[in-house]
Amino acid sequence: MAPPKNLGEFSMDQNWPPFAWPSEGVTRIPFKIFADPDVYQKEQELIFRGPIWNFLCLELELKTPGDYKVSSIGDTPIVVTKDRDGDINAMVNRCAHKGALVCHKEKGNVKNLSCVYHSWTYDLKGKLIGLAFQNGLRGQGGMPEDFDPEKHNLKSIKTAIFAGMIFGTFQENTPDIEEFFGKKMCDTLRRNFSRPLKLLGSHSQVIHNNWKLYAENVRDSYHATLLHTFYTTFNINRLDMDGGIRITDAAKPWHHLSFAKKATLNRSEEYQDSKVHSANYNSELEGAELLHAWDEFDDGITHSIQALFPTLAIQFTLNSLAVRWFTPRSIDETELFWMYLGYEDDTEEQSKMRIRQSNLTGAAGLVSLEDGCINEFVQRGSKGAGQSANAFIEMGGTSVESSEGSRATEVAIRGFWQGYREIMGFV
Repeated sequence: MAPPKNLGEFSMDQNWPPFAWPSEGVTRIPFKIFADPDVYQKEQELIFRGPIWNFLCLELELKTPGDYKVSSIGDTPIVVTKDRDGDINAMVNRCAHKGALVCHKEKGNVKNLSCVYHSWTYDLKGKLIGLAFQNGLRGQGGMPEDFDPEKHNLKSIKTAIFAGMIFGTFQENTPDIEEFFGKKMCDTLRRNFSRPLKLLGSHSQVIHNNWKLYAENVRDSYHATLLHTFYTTFNINRLDMDGGIRITDAAKPWHHLSFAKKATLNRSEEYQDSKVHSANYNSELEGAELLHAWDEFDDGITHSIQALFPTLAIQFTLNSLAVRWFTPRSIDETELFWMYLGYEDDTEEQSKMRIRQSNLTGAAGLVSLEDGCINEFVQRGSKGAGQSANAFIEMGGTSVESSEGSRATEVAIRGFWQGYREIMGFV
């Protein structure tokens, strides 16, 4: 992949970037980056409309010809369809006439796509096939004689399907999706999505922080057993389990997998010696069946978070499989989407167990609640910080390399910022 150098490929703005990144590189993150409106606008252009694969939806959400699902890439609304030929299409959800949304509902099944404003109608590939009063009324009005419907289709974007997930990009030169993610990441995706999936539930929530803070959060293995006391107390995810951080083997180390193996728990004195509050609880779970689990795979991994640049995360906690992705709504507001998944060949009891376990992490559970709060605390705490105020990201060193033996590291966060800086021109 060849990201733009100094934004020259996508922008002629010679005043960019608006400030200098600290000389320490990805170990120092300027707080200004979470609150600068110029930065936010450039992110839309260079990341979300740049040569990047962005998650749109799951293939299982489009089972029947005529099915559609609305999504977004950054602040651009997107609609994904399955047409009569069985092909998947993704278009900007914006009427070519006045710019109104063509699809308002989250999902549905339609014969065509029609804008309610002036009844401009498109087929499921985005081609304009009709508009009200094109020839006027009683010989008056209507479109000019040289009006060409072919020039007024919905704007289509490039798509790719991998492991049952549909991705989109605005740039034709975006690398092949397996090249973009790398073999290590693709192998994990194939592991998790190796069987036909079924949707168990979905929801979204608005969190009051810049989108990049959540991108950091899903890559932050350091906080997971400190903030989320439930994980540590009930031995779901602790740093004294075998585990590690795998950085992708793609050309760009922007993606990662964090994993732990519950069966290898060997209680470490460091938890007690460091006065870690999450290790000081002697709680008992009244509904102990919540933690009952069966071995899903033969690799021993019972907890994993896979983060794919820029805004996709896949979690597998015990037997709870979930896809989450997030999209910026403003400088300090992000919408977070969740989909909880099982497999088509699950028994009824297995499906029930996956749903129970999803309550550990979803919007009604402890993990999501705590992440939403802490990210808002960072957003509020960093407000008004000057040019010299930076976050310090040196847990586990300063490099962007896999850490197979330890999750007490911020290496995955550094990987995200390496990609961000390169794409945005902060180098």
